[in-house]
Amino acid sequence: MTENEDYENVSGIYTKFWRITLVVISMLLIFVGPTYGVYALVKIVKLDYFASIGAGIVLFVVGMALMMFLIRKKLITV
Repeated sequence: MTENEDYENVSGIYTKFWRITLVVISMLLIFVGPTYGVYALVKIVKLDYFASIGAGIVLFVVGMALMMFLIRKKLITV
C-alpha cells in the first residue's frame, strides 16, 4: 500500500465514524421521518395534513437514496 491509499482509507466517508453516522441518519430518515416527522409537522408546525404526508414521503425517499448510496459504495453490506 502506498501512503496515498492509507490516507484515503483514513479520511472521508470511509472512516468508521462517518459510516455509522450515515447509517443512523439513513435509518432515521426511513423510519422516523414518515411517522414522527409527519406527526410533528401536523401537530407542532400546524402544516396541512397532505403537505406533511408529502414531506414524509420525501424524507423516506431521501433515506432510501442514502441507503442505496451506502450499499453501492460498499460502505455497508447486506
